[in-house]
Amino acid sequence: MNKDQVKGTLKSAAGKVQQATGKVVGSNEQQAKGLKKQVEGQAQKAVGDIKEVVKDATRK
Repeated sequence: MNKDQVKGTLKSAAGKVQQATGKVVGSNEQQAKGLKKQVEGQAQKAVGDIKEVVKDATRK
């Protein structure tokens, strides 16, 4: 695992919490921010996944 995978996973999880909190308090703005954070986290994790694949491929 690399730092992009870890940070992406954490950001996505934080986004889920923010989105759920927004739902509870009735804030569409917080829900949208949480969803945005989830997408950013998933993208960052995907970059980390690609880096791992490339790193593994160069070792062989």
